Amino acid sequence: MNRAPVVDIVIPCFRVQRHVVEVVRQSLALAFVRAVVVVDDACPEHSGQAVEAAFAGHARVTVLRHETNQGVGGAVLSGYRQAFGNGADIAVKVDGDGQMPPERIAKLIAPLLRKHADYTKGNRFYSPKHLSGMPKMRLFGNAMLSLVNKFSSGYWSVIDPTNGFTALSRVAYLQLDGDTLARRYFFESDMLYQLGIANAVVQDVPMPAVYHGEPSSLNITRVALEFPPQYLKRFIKRIGFRYFLREFNIASLEIMLGVPALLAGLGFGIYEWISHMRHDELTPAGTTMIVGLLILMGFQMILSAINYDVVHEPDRPLIQQDETSP
Repeated sequence: MNRAPVVDIVIPCFRVQRHVVEVVRQSLALAFVRAVVVVDDACPEHSGQAVEAAFAGHARVTVLRHETNQGVGGAVLSGYRQAFGNGADIAVKVDGDGQMPPERIAKLIAPLLRKHADYTKGNRFYSPKHLSGMPKMRLFGNAMLSLVNKFSSGYWSVIDPTNGFTALSRVAYLQLDGDTLARRYFFESDMLYQLGIANAVVQDVPMPAVYHGEPSSLNITRVALEFPPQYLKRFIKRIGFRYFLREFNIASLEIMLGVPALLAGLGFGIYEWISHMRHDELTPAGTTMIVGLLILMGFQMILSAINYDVVHEPDRPLIQQDETSP
């Protein structure tokens, strides 16, 4: 690419009327930003109108409106379609609540400009000092989600999966299935899942946690009930696709043998323990050895498969593959 990459900013809006005008103004101040796309997701505060009033006739500002609320994922996808459809090479998603300082966008897109990554995201866990402003409940919740997301997406070096300060390349965007992407709060995690399936390179960029005292719109109870089944579903789909459809390797064999061995050991052991307990008998040593061997072998093979998955996290950006393809 001989010309300078085209960078657009996408700002989803829902109840951010107090801050969004300033976020747009700061984004426009960045010389490398071509345009700002504001998506009013049926905002009850009419954030889109506030932006139009502040930047009336401004050629670099576009305001899109949803008649009904589609969630943060739906709003971002509308912004992506506008930005990439208008020739953007990189689309940066910035929330309109002022918690993602636009002056950090340069660092966020740097790995994409150097073609070292296809997707970058903020990471508030990089340094203890970055966490000083994060409420303790959010800190605990994000730490747990980070752990679960590693299994779901295959990005073992990536944490803070719900961080919405992101930059996406056009090449990676074309690999996404927008029709199946989650539309609401699971959007960021689902993005990581789909990027993992596409073998895109994802990189964290350190950033501080910034809050203005507003209550979070992310309901903890909803996350606890809705997220686990979503993560489990995507974990199963990722393992099935990567290790049994797209390729078959040593990890595939370890999964095929390890999971049945572990389940057989646990099932057989529980059955024998209950059976002998009912008859007030000691479990024979031979039975105990068989159970222990099955569990040990299964557990060891599963650990080995996890190690393979960690070591083979995507490391060659799609943009590099696209340039070398015939």
